[in-house]
Amino acid sequence: MEDCPKSLCEEAARDQRKQMLGREHMKPLKDFVEKIRKERGCKEQVPDFDPLDGGINAECLFVLEAPGPKAVKSGFISRNNPDESAKNFFECNQEAGIPRERTITWNIVPWYIGSNGKIRPAKSGDIEPGLGYLLELIALLQKLRIIVLIGRKAQRVKVDLSKNGTHAIIECYHPSPMYINRDKSNKGKIIDALRRVAKELAGQEAGVTL
Repeated sequence: MEDCPKSLCEEAARDQRKQMLGREHMKPLKDFVEKIRKERGCKEQVPDFDPLDGGINAECLFVLEAPGPKAVKSGFISRNNPDESAKNFFECNQEAGIPRERTITWNIVPWYIGSNGKIRPAKSGDIEPGLGYLLELIALLQKLRIIVLIGRKAQRVKVDLSKNGTHAIIECYHPSPMYINRDKSNKGKIIDALRRVAKELAGQEAGVTL
C-alpha cells in the first residue's frame, strides 16, 4: 500500500483502508467511533482512525482541532488526506523521523463542524463534549506515553489533560498552509516540536526516561 501525501484521493486507497478497520489494532477504535456517531446522531461526519497508524498500540497521540471536508469525504483522520495541511503534516513527520506505526491522530472535536464544504472554528460548546471523548480515547490507548496538541484550539485542553494523566504533553503549531507559508522558519518550528516527540519515543524504546 502506497503511503504518500494525498493518496486518499483515490477511491481504491480508501476502500483498502476501510477493509483494514476490522484488524486487531483497529477494532476497539472502530467501535469507539461508532459509539460517537450513535450518541451524536451523525454518521460520516465522524471519520475513522487511519489503520496505517498504530491503532490501540500507539504510544503518541496527535490531537488537532476538527475534521475538515476532505477528512469527511475520505472517511479517515489521516495524514494521507488530499489537502495541504495533511500533506504538510505527513512531510513534517517524515523529516522528524517519527515511526508512523507508533502514533495515532485524532481531533479535540471528532465531528465535522462546518457547512457547505467549509469548516468553521471550534467553539467552547464543541470542545467541551469533545474533551470527554478524548479522555475515553486516552483510556483505550494502554501504551500511550505522549500527547501532542497541535494548534491553539487543541491546546485549550492542556490543563485538563495534565490533571487526568501522567503523559508527556507537547505543544505544536498547526501545519496549515496559512501558518507554514507565512514565514520560512515556521515549518522548522513544527519539525522541531516533532523531533522532541521522536526523541521521546527513541528514549522509551531504549528504556530511558527523558
